[in-house]
Amino acid sequence: MLKIPEPRADQRSRNDMDAFWMPFTANRAFKADPLMIAGAKGNHYILENGRRVLDVSAALWCVNAGHGRTEIVEAIQAQAATLDFVANFNNGATPAFELATRLSLLAPGDLNRVFFTNSGSESVDSAMKIAMAFHAARGEGQRQRFVGRQMAYHGVGFGGLSVAGLGPNRKTFGTLLPGVAHLPHTLDHGRNAFSKGQPEYGVELADALEGIVAMNDASTIAAVIVEPVGGAGGVLPPPKGYLERLRQICDKHGLLLIFDEVITGFGRLGTTFAAEYFNVLPDMITCAKGLTNAAVPMGAVIVRDGIFDAIVEGSVGPGPEFSHGYTYSGHPLAAAAGIATLNVHRDEDLNGKARVLGAEIEAQFHTLADHPKVKDIRNLGVLAAVQFHSREGAPGARSRELRLRCLEGGALLRAGVDNVLISPPLTFTAEDVNLVVTQIRKALDAIE
Repeated sequence: MLKIPEPRADQRSRNDMDAFWMPFTANRAFKADPLMIAGAKGNHYILENGRRVLDVSAALWCVNAGHGRTEIVEAIQAQAATLDFVANFNNGATPAFELATRLSLLAPGDLNRVFFTNSGSESVDSAMKIAMAFHAARGEGQRQRFVGRQMAYHGVGFGGLSVAGLGPNRKTFGTLLPGVAHLPHTLDHGRNAFSKGQPEYGVELADALEGIVAMNDASTIAAVIVEPVGGAGGVLPPPKGYLERLRQICDKHGLLLIFDEVITGFGRLGTTFAAEYFNVLPDMITCAKGLTNAAVPMGAVIVRDGIFDAIVEGSVGPGPEFSHGYTYSGHPLAAAAGIATLNVHRDEDLNGKARVLGAEIEAQFHTLADHPKVKDIRNLGVLAAVQFHSREGAPGARSRELRLRCLEGGALLRAGVDNVLISPPLTFTAEDVNLVVTQIRKALDAIE
């Protein structure tokens, strides 16, 4: 029998860092030189030493309305004092129903049914289950394959990892789900470098879906899932006509089309959803992050009426029509935060502010195109990426060094492999953008 040693009294202090296994973090490096955040307000984080730094990533693509919103804080406090929790399994509470109704009114077309989750990862896995349940309800249960895309990020559940296309996230976890194919990515430095907005070239890349259908037969494929704008893979706006072509091919072969809008949802493109911006109606939208301004974890799958009707109306027997859900689906505190967040978006016209901010980001960031270390700049709405030429023998070194220098200059950025990803709160100002661009240029001048 395994003997578990008793902890010594002197082994752990209240603020010891050893116990917390940090996600998506180089734990040894961080704990050797930690960056600790003590507070946040508006567009800024407040470090433990009291310094204020611009949050250039809206935390992780999610604090779209800015930090510390009094309206959201008070809504959560009031809900906790009234009804802290109820499980929505054969019970219900008003906040979840109200938020679902609000979302159905904001979503385009007949995307009128809302299934709540707790994260983007859960939203993606739930959407995949919904797709399989839909086909099974229509007598096509053999449709079990999915199509994702290279360089895509769809969370860290086994379903989302399977359809995603970022190798480092997948490599440890074996074969993942069987029967998944991947479309080619749309990044084309040769033809589309330094594009402003949607690139001109690449619509034909959507035709690879026809090849996947020919290889596997349409009757075996449940759904195609894509980010309307690639996020973690490096901010990849779709080529002009690309999403429209995917929609046409899916319709032709009876495939569902899922837009993963965990990043693009709630104003990032100047519309509530990217589906509205691109005027392409998917069969499902997955969302999270900005849904509650990240104040309480929450996600959702927004589904077209016909999918819901096929599953629910086609069910036989008294039990649940769809045997899936989470303990915290539609959590009252999260729903209250979501309602308050939507109110802020409406009352402050954050979609309109995002359109102005997006134009500012495009104008200012593309001034970096003349720097010899810059390989590409991509942007759409309040999303941008600056990609660097790799230092020989040290890929990723420039972005890591640049991040540290920009932090010293008052801007906290998210660094990828030889790129920085820009996704600030929609409340950013032109002056904030200028500070970030200035610090990036200074850092590029200073690093090797």
